[in-house]
Amino acid sequence: MSDLEFMQQAIACAHSVEGHTSPRPAVGAVIVRDNRVIGRGATSPPYGPHAEIHALNEAGATAASGADLYTTLEPCCIAIHTPPCTKAIIAAGIRRVIIGALDPNPRVSGRGVAQLREAGINVVTGIAQQETSALIRPFATYITQGRPYVTAKWAMTLDGKLATHTGDAHWISGPAARTWVHQLRDRVDAIMIGAGTAHADNPLLTVRLTEAQRVHKRTPRQDPLRIVLSSYGKLGSHLHLLQEQLAPGTCVMVSETSSLQQREDLRQRGVQVIEVPANKTGQVDLVAALNILAQKGIMHLLLEGGSNLLGTAFGHNLIDHVAAFIAPKLIGGAGSPSPIGGSGLAVMQHALRLQGVSIQTIDEDLLIEGEIPHIVEQTTTGN
Repeated sequence: MSDLEFMQQAIACAHSVEGHTSPRPAVGAVIVRDNRVIGRGATSPPYGPHAEIHALNEAGATAASGADLYTTLEPCCIAIHTPPCTKAIIAAGIRRVIIGALDPNPRVSGRGVAQLREAGINVVTGIAQQETSALIRPFATYITQGRPYVTAKWAMTLDGKLATHTGDAHWISGPAARTWVHQLRDRVDAIMIGAGTAHADNPLLTVRLTEAQRVHKRTPRQDPLRIVLSSYGKLGSHLHLLQEQLAPGTCVMVSETSSLQQREDLRQRGVQVIEVPANKTGQVDLVAALNILAQKGIMHLLLEGGSNLLGTAFGHNLIDHVAAFIAPKLIGGAGSPSPIGGSGLAVMQHALRLQGVSIQTIDEDLLIEGEIPHIVEQTTTGN
């Protein structure tokens, strides 16, 4: 087998823990001897061993000596919560290390490679670089921008509507598309909606998949954190997210202009309440909210809100990835909402063109995905 084929196996290991490793990246590793995989590993939930350590342990000390190590991300070279992987790789006598992507942390990038080469190990970089870099996009955004990587998801009709003029949106997309959304939820850290969507749809925001539907096979975990932006904390007591079963995994982010009584009422329901600085209109400052979530270790945030939330995120250049379903349906209506609200752009020349676009059909629905390019100044967050 080729280096690329073995790296694909390491990528599969990383996918198996995607969304379960924050605030660390999902990394996969395999150890190969005599053209045969003798050890596999993936990042443990924080703060357990890294993928390379699991692979070395599975291979065993005798077999690992003189073997090749394939890893989706440059091995760490500094001790934070665990010893540096470079030290363990050198001690194990690994002959060759094949790396997908370099560490995006500017304090670390390239240093792991340098340490391995100084120890006489043959290091190859850039194998399956596009795929391995995609794996760590949430981590890279978290490290360099100090906020979560944001995926905006919506489903709309062929004429670009999120709902009818009465607010009815059940269901725009079909069952297969909704299963795909649950698979997406299963690999993010948190899901965010606004108070308007909470009241209009009364969603559960849980992951509901059968074992056969789970793309990433792994030990089950809690659902992603459910987040509601409610500037004044006024949420109906009938909402599913405030009920006893879901409240402990729900967070309501309120502005500093909200009343103490509203906050206390929410806490009495069992939800976590986070006060966020207000913007000029007294609403929750979304930029500040995302910074707070990053401080809590949220690396990948899924926006499932309506046009107001998506419009605010779009207006502040906070959306990194788009996953948009288009259903072959027409509903019309000038008052029917479109996905992204706000004032929008003034001229077509300024429209944001997605990069790395993929288009696929899921039953009768069309799914378009792509990245929104950003030009940002780097900040450094600890890894």
